[in-house]
Amino acid sequence: MRTPHITSAFDQDIDRLYSLVLTMGGLVEQAIAEAAVSLEKRDDERAAQVVQADREIDELEQQINEAVVRAIALRQPQADDLRAIVTVMKISGDLERLGDYAKNMAKRVPVLARNPGVDGAGAALRRQAKLVRLMVKDALDAFARGDVEKARDVILRDLEVDQMTNALFREFLTHMMEDPRAITPCMHFLFIAKNLERMGDHVTEICEQIVYLETGERTEDRPKGDITPQMALTPEQGGA
Repeated sequence: MRTPHITSAFDQDIDRLYSLVLTMGGLVEQAIAEAAVSLEKRDDERAAQVVQADREIDELEQQINEAVVRAIALRQPQADDLRAIVTVMKISGDLERLGDYAKNMAKRVPVLARNPGVDGAGAALRRQAKLVRLMVKDALDAFARGDVEKARDVILRDLEVDQMTNALFREFLTHMMEDPRAITPCMHFLFIAKNLERMGDHVTEICEQIVYLETGERTEDRPKGDITPQMALTPEQGGA
């Protein structure tokens, strides 16, 4: 938790940075939720709104970067203060990447809407997106409160996202083997599932930055449950 400084101007700089990060994070939460709904409903118009809204996320990152540079130049922060503003800049970078992944998910909606549906795919990906969105929400809360334990809890929850990614990969690969008409939509679903897995990684990185900001300590290597790079179909999965 931050403590007030003798120089109130620096406190104002930090407060503004925190406010910008939280605003940016709220937009990212919304983008993830809307992208998932547009995917499940095959809603081109909603997906286009997600793509358009990503510009505001990018603009906020630029504002944060400029504010950080200005604070370093004017206040010449040392030690913990410098760590705080640099950490904020790193967190905003992860949030920008989360917004990009949500935008990329939405960009796939038009082509999916023109192809045959795959039973349960949209709902499954929406559940995976909900896990990620709740991780973002709790990470932002941990950031605002300086809550190290909550940040560490979010880091552990990334394993559930990895496990869901593994299950979805198996399911979509099986659909592709069983029905050639499912190849195009399932390829897009595979990319979306992998993007959501990477989104979980970025939220984890945000939480690792929170732990470092509050304690000055780096987190230990976290367990990873993503096995998709080594995944292959067995004859049974292929229907042989």
